[in-house]
Amino acid sequence: MHVAVVGTGYVGLVAGACFADTGNDVICVDVDKKKIEMLNNGQVPIYEPGLTEILSRNITQERITFTTDIKEAIKKSQIILIAVGTPPDEDGSADLQYVLAVAGDIGKYMNDFKVVVDKSTVPVGTADKVKAEIKKHTQLDFAVVSNPEFLKEGAAIEDFMKPDRVIIGTDDEKAAEIMKNLYAPFVRTGKPIIVMDIKSAELTKYAANSILATKISFMNEIANLCEQVGANVEMVRKGIGSDRRIGPYFIFPGAGYGGSCFPKDVKAIIKTAEDYDISMEVLKAVERVNENQKTVLMKHIHEHFGDDLNELVFAVWGLAFKPNTDDMREAPSIAMINALLGAGAKVYAHDPEALKEAQWRFGDKINNGITLFKKRYDAIENADALVIMTEWNAFREPDFLLIKESLNHPVIFDGRNLYDPERMKKLGIKYYSIGRP
Repeated sequence: MHVAVVGTGYVGLVAGACFADTGNDVICVDVDKKKIEMLNNGQVPIYEPGLTEILSRNITQERITFTTDIKEAIKKSQIILIAVGTPPDEDGSADLQYVLAVAGDIGKYMNDFKVVVDKSTVPVGTADKVKAEIKKHTQLDFAVVSNPEFLKEGAAIEDFMKPDRVIIGTDDEKAAEIMKNLYAPFVRTGKPIIVMDIKSAELTKYAANSILATKISFMNEIANLCEQVGANVEMVRKGIGSDRRIGPYFIFPGAGYGGSCFPKDVKAIIKTAEDYDISMEVLKAVERVNENQKTVLMKHIHEHFGDDLNELVFAVWGLAFKPNTDDMREAPSIAMINALLGAGAKVYAHDPEALKEAQWRFGDKINNGITLFKKRYDAIENADALVIMTEWNAFREPDFLLIKESLNHPVIFDGRNLYDPERMKKLGIKYYSIGRP
């Protein structure tokens, strides 16, 4: 099949690479000339395990190309995926200006029947707006499909190649068959392709992310209660996770969630509900709990060092919102570092992949309160304590004796519960984690 993917961000680039890897001819389009130049030179602008290899393979086989010429891409393709950004507005609603701009271009340049796919995460009713925008510019026949993605950053290639399910929202039988054929190589093990109405498909993505965010915030509240009553959240997690109705996933306590999906999607579904005079009370609480959880370690830091952190230096391991990505969008590390700076402390920060991202996110604070280190042990040299904010594998089994020798005070504040408290006690390291005695 001939597929155009408009937008070479996280979703678009992964989708384009995976569709090309199953034999389709894929054209990826972006208005960012520098990004297209990078891709044409074999450079990948985002970090995602396996993505560089799959792109290199398909570029060599000439199954995927990159261009800024959206007109040519539309004319050559039967299926056009819209994978541009939908950033949140100040009120939490999704900004659809980029989606509708692409829809307008499709209407202007289409030359025969097209299947137009909303791949970006968009609120209920977006497909109707896309249809209306295309119809302003053409009399030709087309179909609009909602096909939400369910990719986890750090495991996106695996998730795309082996999906739990594929959601196709459309009222057009021809478009449904085309989409089934497109996804057939990914569901050979029997995972379902679920065809439904468009609005249900649009809402499915928001509902899925919202319930996962809810599980995380719920478990973080349980962890905070455990600390007060003397219970161990790890035991509680195992106790409830063995219940098949609950399951063991997304019930690990920590310093809150971040990233490009959960925060944005929770806000968007709350705003959509408000547009229909419905108040999503559970999800509003999920948001509040998560924001508080990002700096929950500050309570332990003040317990240990007092209110005044002036002249103290904290090493922070982990800047990305999760391991195996360089994405810092809504990362708990940002809130935590800002809280430390606000209390007068200085920060030595390290992350295996997100240092470049951190440079522009923290801006003038770099070398003015924050110092970035390429190596994890360099960041702890002469620091007063270690704070862990991301559960990278490289942090799971470090040289604890070196940590103890390097820190001015042998103390670790662990926002991801990576270490065994009893082991830390035997090593002579003061250890604070979340929800564990």
